[in-house]
Amino acid sequence: MPTRDVEQALNRIEALLGTGQARAAEQAARALLSNAPDVAQLGVLLAHALRAQSRLAEARDVLDHVLARHPGLVSARMLDVDLLHASGRQQACIENLQALEAEASRHPPRLLQDIAQRYTVLGLHVEAERCQRASRQREPDNAAIIYNHATALIALGKLDEAETALDRVIALKPGDSDAWYNRSTLRRQTPASNHIGELQARLEATAPAVSDRVALGYALAKEYEDIGQHAESFAALKQAADTRRKLLRYRVEDDIETMHLIAQAFDSEFFERTHTGHADARPLFIVGLPRSGTTLVDRILSSHSQVGSRGETSDLAMALVGMAGAVGSKAELVERSTQLDFAALGQRYCAHLDADGGARQIDKTPVNFLYLGLIAAALPAARIIHVRRNPMDVGYAMYKTLFRMAYPFSYDQNDLARYWLAYDGLMQHWRKVLPAGRMIEIDYEELVADQEGASRRLVEWIDMPWQDQCLAFEKNSSPSLTASAAQVRQPIYSSSVGLWKRYASELAPLRDALRARGIHIEGDPA
Repeated sequence: MPTRDVEQALNRIEALLGTGQARAAEQAARALLSNAPDVAQLGVLLAHALRAQSRLAEARDVLDHVLARHPGLVSARMLDVDLLHASGRQQACIENLQALEAEASRHPPRLLQDIAQRYTVLGLHVEAERCQRASRQREPDNAAIIYNHATALIALGKLDEAETALDRVIALKPGDSDAWYNRSTLRRQTPASNHIGELQARLEATAPAVSDRVALGYALAKEYEDIGQHAESFAALKQAADTRRKLLRYRVEDDIETMHLIAQAFDSEFFERTHTGHADARPLFIVGLPRSGTTLVDRILSSHSQVGSRGETSDLAMALVGMAGAVGSKAELVERSTQLDFAALGQRYCAHLDADGGARQIDKTPVNFLYLGLIAAALPAARIIHVRRNPMDVGYAMYKTLFRMAYPFSYDQNDLARYWLAYDGLMQHWRKVLPAGRMIEIDYEELVADQEGASRRLVEWIDMPWQDQCLAFEKNSSPSLTASAAQVRQPIYSSSVGLWKRYASELAPLRDALRARGIHIEGDPA
């Protein structure tokens, strides 16, 4: 088969993978194999297609065949890292990444970027920043590389250096709206030092239909709020949120239905049955809604010398998907999840834990509240902390945060209300059916009002001796990739409690929807 035709076919397969058409990519790759059996990259793409369908064993077989014939092929070695991670072989991942990093100087800077991304997934943020810095040194005026380096710096709490890096990104590429937004979040802006004028000018120069207006609008809203111009802040926020919502193909009804299916599947009868899980006491899950205070609890507890934090991970969801196999719908996945080998699921999840990561290892993924039934069955010794917050405060906090790919319900007040009600209903269900003593609940407001008392209660509940450094969590040097990466470097503050009341009229749709369902809102002035 002519080389040009092979290259075109490979490009088509890559395009199918890029648009999520894994099955079509697999079929195209298999069809091409008969005409070009010796093309190594074809095998890599076939393995990618199989992995995307959660057919990990088949992907492993195909990739092993490629690596046996082409052991130095970088694309195959990178996929090898991904498959090792999926199977919980963390140390092998790290060793392979280190080997690739050692020879990265012989390859384009893109390799260092890919290695850094894998280090980040593994929670190795120092190593990720090292690769980003080396990549930047090789291409000092590449705005995309500088932006990625800034992201790594933010995770490590090097906020001043990150701001300087983002200044450089904006100078090189003024149209990078994400850089504008991220820069605005790194510190509290002041009347004497802000970017409001620049943001307004940039918005005026950006066409109304261009999606870049979303990030710019969120940045402007944040900076206006910082300097106390609340009316201007909400006006900018609503315009940006409305634009963002129009760009999404999202139905909150789908998420609501999924939560109903979960409650029906993991009912009292499920918990009356005996489930043999994996008895590992290290997992500690902190769940709740985003912006509810889960990061604050994570920082308090991970300040303890015997507690490590893995940040937000997809390990539980990926373990579930990997064991459930290919499914045709969310309903089928939920149903199949009640019939798994729970001990194997627990082992699969714990394979990702760090042997030296501490007696307790935090998974601070808010939406794990969906999986509390699975956690209870698969990890009977795991501890669960549910963080609650005034629904109006958490609603406003989500509404004013640009989450990129996650939490699509957060850009419309009616969606927010309906999602919150479904979440609240599922949490009520878990309170009824979870075995006694599996979950503790704490309010964000309690943490703010009585930091020491609440912190001591949490440390005692995870069965750890008290350590005073838990009260100085802002000195915790561990990385953070959450939307509150800048706030976690500050001591506890109370200014966010009741903040929604500054926008009571603007947030009326959210408040009225909650009131209509009988939800009591603490501090409601009406």
